[in-house]
Amino acid sequence: MSRKTLAILTVLIAIIVDQVIKIYVKTHFALNEEVVVFDWFKIHFTENNGMAMGIEFGGKAGKLFLTLFRIVAVVAIIYWLKSTIHRVVNKAVIVAIALILAGAVGNIIDSVFYGIIFDDSYHKVATLFSDNPYGTLFHGKVVDMFYFPLWQGVLPDWIPFVGGEMYTFFQYIFNPADAYITIGVVLLFIFNKQAFPKEDKKIAE
Repeated sequence: MSRKTLAILTVLIAIIVDQVIKIYVKTHFALNEEVVVFDWFKIHFTENNGMAMGIEFGGKAGKLFLTLFRIVAVVAIIYWLKSTIHRVVNKAVIVAIALILAGAVGNIIDSVFYGIIFDDSYHKVATLFSDNPYGTLFHGKVVDMFYFPLWQGVLPDWIPFVGGEMYTFFQYIFNPADAYITIGVVLLFIFNKQAFPKEDKKIAE
């Protein structure tokens, strides 16, 4: 398989899997509904209206800016992936950048389109291609569902700032696109000398 084909297939398959899971959750779960798979793994439907980990970002104007920034970042990642395909690198580097690209595109799809194709999920299951959408173009919410509360308990008092408080590890809820980006970054860290070489060795495709 050529590097270009590997990159394209990785991006396409990752985006399709991301969107199938998100649409399934959105059309089968009410907001905050969850299914306990194991004590340490739950499918918990929530929506992210801002940046990663649910951070808000300046209301509607901030949301629009963030979405546009992500689109610009995707263009830069595409250029990075295209140039990397023609360099002498381990195929894992190609997969890493492709996963980061797929993750970024997956969440952009939510942000750009979900507000105009779904109605809201408050106390009910959302309808796909609703006549009464919950938002507008570029102001959709990102769907999250994977929750891994690996440990819950009271932290020791000697820990600064949070000692004596109830704590959950891992408390953040994420989606496949977020996982792609994380895996991609880890792979780039492992193969950092090839991903960010001092000398650019190119190959002929």
